[in-house]
Amino acid sequence: MRSLIQNKIAESKGQDIDLAPLLDVVFILLIFFIVTTVFVKETGVDVDKPTAVSSQNLQKSVLMIAITSSGEVMYGGTNIGIQGIRSTLMQAVKSEQRPLIIQADKQVKTELLVKVIDQAKLAGLSDISLATMKE
Repeated sequence: MRSLIQNKIAESKGQDIDLAPLLDVVFILLIFFIVTTVFVKETGVDVDKPTAVSSQNLQKSVLMIAITSSGEVMYGGTNIGIQGIRSTLMQAVKSEQRPLIIQADKQVKTELLVKVIDQAKLAGLSDISLATMKE
């Protein structure tokens, strides 16, 4: 028969640290960071933006429209054209008013840019900005 000390030593060698509470905490933190992260919906195209000295950073919760050098108007990776701007933006600001950022290529004609801004204003947006690169 083994002594009490030998039994205790044998039991302590067989014990492992329970990692279940640690994993629970890690998953809760992961869910917290996923839920609280703000995602910016990109336009889906690369635009060669003009530069400006007065460029500044804007808030994260914005709407973004891109105008490519070929004249395509893109929202969320889809070509919506001039005709789709008003309905798309009205749907996007239905729940809350958000600012609009227009990413226009350097080669875009002013007439097309004015039409996009005009459709955005007709959709009810008042805070409209142009994206530029800082000089």
